[in-house]
Amino acid sequence: MILKHSFTPVNNTRLSHLCGPMDAHLQRIQAELSVRISRRGGEFKVEGHKANAQRALDVLQALYEVAGRSIGADRVQLMLSGGLSGNAVEDDPDAISLPTARGGEVKARSDNQAHYLKAITEHDICFGIGPAGSGKTYLAVACAVDALTRSSVQRIVLTRPAVEAGERLGFLPGDLSQKVDPYLRPLYDALNDLMGFERVQKAIERGQIEIAPLAFMRGRTLNHAFVILDEAQNTTPEQMKMFLTRLGFGSKAVITGDVSQVDLPRGQLSGLIDAEHVLKRTQGLAFCRLTSADIVRHPLVARIVDAYDGSGRRS
Repeated sequence: MILKHSFTPVNNTRLSHLCGPMDAHLQRIQAELSVRISRRGGEFKVEGHKANAQRALDVLQALYEVAGRSIGADRVQLMLSGGLSGNAVEDDPDAISLPTARGGEVKARSDNQAHYLKAITEHDICFGIGPAGSGKTYLAVACAVDALTRSSVQRIVLTRPAVEAGERLGFLPGDLSQKVDPYLRPLYDALNDLMGFERVQKAIERGQIEIAPLAFMRGRTLNHAFVILDEAQNTTPEQMKMFLTRLGFGSKAVITGDVSQVDLPRGQLSGLIDAEHVLKRTQGLAFCRLTSADIVRHPLVARIVDAYDGSGRRS
């Protein structure tokens, strides 16, 4: 099947942004949809299966509408995997925008991410459940940094269970801080990206940021804090209940996890899965689901997630 589409009047700047450097965007569309794209001036010809060819033309049209400025590879991938709105979620002037230390801003890249950010701002406890790379942890940390910057909270508390392929902290070298650091590294990475390394270190020294394993939360009451529990799929129901009951006055909690990557011993129920079942009708809480369409990493990550999900369903 061969489909054709012409952009008139021809805008060479938009066409250049649409095609990408060395036609990189066209090559990505061809690889993703198994089509062949050729172009002469403002006319595009797409060869391939009818549905795929039409999808490719729709993506080209959507990209052309936002091609007034340079288009990143991530935008192309999001249009291929998600919606084709000419105005992407991140271009919505009413979308929640969170500043970063480098003068940039963090915005939702998909409808699900926009819903997730809105839920965090409107609820004191929010659950973000989705696959790796869907932005659930990064967006939560961005909201926490913004709340601290605006003095909505007095400190940020980041925690996660020290469980990967079995909790064996005693075999790691160093003191307790050095033992748990590898488990908490993704949280440090997000903080450093959003705030800058020096600012993060100063905030930790002043006690404005605390990063600790989940076991350290027992017996505490967290007032005026933005608390994030990461990798929550690796909590037990008892640990999840313990964490949720730490919340004090003026505090907000975000719980993130991927229920497809539970590292607990076989037969042990995940606290995240249990919480979604137990608390689904509890007022004041929000549960947000992110999918492979929200993944903003390498395009292969979304395909890998879908492949494993399909394999799990078959088995």
